[in-house]
Amino acid sequence: MKNVIFMGTPEYAQKILQRLIDSNNINVVAVYTQPDKPVGRKKVLTSPPVKITAKEHNIPVYQPKRLRDEATIDELLHIECDYIVVAAYGQILPREILDHAPCINLHASILPQYRGASPIQQTLLNGDKQTGVTAMLMDEGLDTGDILKIEMIPVKENTMVEDLFEQLTDVAADLTVDVLHDFNSFTPQKQNESQATHCKKITKVDGEVHFDDARKLYNKYRAFTPWPGVYLSSGLKLKKIELESTDDTHQEAGKIITIDKESIVVTCKQGTLRIYKVQPRSKKEMDVLSYINGKRLSVEDTLF
Repeated sequence: MKNVIFMGTPEYAQKILQRLIDSNNINVVAVYTQPDKPVGRKKVLTSPPVKITAKEHNIPVYQPKRLRDEATIDELLHIECDYIVVAAYGQILPREILDHAPCINLHASILPQYRGASPIQQTLLNGDKQTGVTAMLMDEGLDTGDILKIEMIPVKENTMVEDLFEQLTDVAADLTVDVLHDFNSFTPQKQNESQATHCKKITKVDGEVHFDDARKLYNKYRAFTPWPGVYLSSGLKLKKIELESTDDTHQEAGKIITIDKESIVVTCKQGTLRIYKVQPRSKKEMDVLSYINGKRLSVEDTLF
């Protein structure tokens, strides 16, 4: 029986934890996750998904604000384990914990590509045709540890971020169990630093778009729906769109060139987009025909 300390916070990590709990010969002895946080307008104190699952299975839960505090480190070092599994935990592990047991991290990219906070979104922003999950031995750097195993999957041109999250979560869960069961059969491989790239934490302002390049705008839509969403400088959110074309060049951006029964086609400086649903600032989502009728817009008018 392999005793495991699990560290993680969001739904991605919760599903990996559940897979470990359901696996033979794996015993999760403790769970570390981020502190409960106030959520919504009423600021209701809400537990992370990982905590909820751990509590359901009577696994001890620890929620330190700072993993580097001496008392927190000392507490963890008194928990006997064979491995520490880390998936989207949200804190850097200090050297004392890294030395306590082999620390295995599941990162949702083909490392050393897309180290950092938003690898799945970055995959879609760049229009990559494949991605994957890397199991690695952690060190004190950010996603810089030696690689144990990589599982890759294809990415379709219309894949949305929520779908890709779900696919990669399943891959990560299977990969975690595989690595734990056969840990001694893997030979850790150094990452190629010359190929390393990084991605930042997504913020609300990243969702603003312009009708410059249709493919880039569509990739932002894929990466940022539902949050932070994509929106014009006017505040109009593009809630449902498709990539119509990529090759044609237009001098004017944002011009309506086609109005159909359910959608409109709008020019970008490069390519065109088909728009089905929008949401004006401070209003509910609506079909785009209702929006342009309310604004008295027609073919040759601009959407913004």
